[in-house]
Amino acid sequence: MTKTALIIGAGKGISGSFAKELAGEGYKVCLASRNLQNIASIASDISGFAVTVDVSSEESIRNLFKKFQKMLGAPDVVLYNPSERLKGSICDLDISAARKAINVTAFGALIAAQEASKSMIPVGKGAIFFTGATASLKGFAHSSVFAMGKFALRGLSQSLYRELSPLGIHVAHFVIDGVVKRSDLVENSDYFTSAAIAKTFMSVLKQPKQAWSLEIELRPSSEKF
Repeated sequence: MTKTALIIGAGKGISGSFAKELAGEGYKVCLASRNLQNIASIASDISGFAVTVDVSSEESIRNLFKKFQKMLGAPDVVLYNPSERLKGSICDLDISAARKAINVTAFGALIAAQEASKSMIPVGKGAIFFTGATASLKGFAHSSVFAMGKFALRGLSQSLYRELSPLGIHVAHFVIDGVVKRSDLVENSDYFTSAAIAKTFMSVLKQPKQAWSLEIELRPSSEKF
């Protein structure tokens, strides 16, 4: 049977590169984004599907999984990639905007994970991946909202790994610690590129069940410590 993947918050960076890796391995891929223009060319290149989703809306995420089920059945792989940055000093933060940003980064991931789990648990297999950031490990000044969302995402992935891995579902969180260059915009192979990161995503997906990774930190080789 054809393997299937759902990438939520897809775009031309890490998620788009991962979509190409998956397609190259025979997966039928569905790309979900708020803006179809961001993903139409990628979907076309890999003979995949492009659908709209608003990850700040619980209903939209649940409807996405219903659409996927009708098109392709239960997903073998789900990547939750979206996040929303909101910078500002603590005294000046717009709380409504902060709530929305945290909903996108963390609460949307919870809903997506719940829907993915409902599909994967009955068949005893699958993978749920989350795209983290430096902010998953360290909060910076004027970036409290982003850190809150990414810390929550990391906590979610840790809890889900311990709950779901005994049931055959691989949960992994990827800490992207550096400025990522889009692979189609650079030629220097030493850059920290989306294509290189996507290959690591794929290597984790292929891990044997006897030695699964819960978390992988990725950073450029040229980083100055």
